[in-house]
Amino acid sequence: QVQLVESGGGLVQAGGSLRLSCVGSGLTFSRYNMGWFRQAPGKEREFVAAIRWSGGSTYYADSVKGRFTISKDNGKNTVFLQMNSLKPEDTAVYYCNYDSLPPVTMATRYKEYVYWGQGTQVTVSS
Repeated sequence: QVQLVESGGGLVQAGGSLRLSCVGSGLTFSRYNMGWFRQAPGKEREFVAAIRWSGGSTYYADSVKGRFTISKDNGKNTVFLQMNSLKPEDTAVYYCNYDSLPPVTMATRYKEYVYWGQGTQVTVSS
């Protein structure tokens, strides 16, 4: 049974940084592309970033490009999201997920995912 556990969220002032982690179990982590997604209050879940199974290529939403960096440590079954220059509009619950299809496809395909972890809350104050 697949389990994804996100952590690292918190309260930070605008302009600050946070590093999110997502540990996966019940899947061969090194074979899957991984992504980060977020859901703000009253809004639909949206794509944030994705990374190829090997870590060799990444894909970002325009809203976070240049500020967020996704990385993957297959030895630790963990995917990270380094978030810099945070803005109040980044406030949301952040989730990770996995897919066998390319990172660019995850940007739209995530709406079909059935399993989601509990997420981690990120709050950015102005």
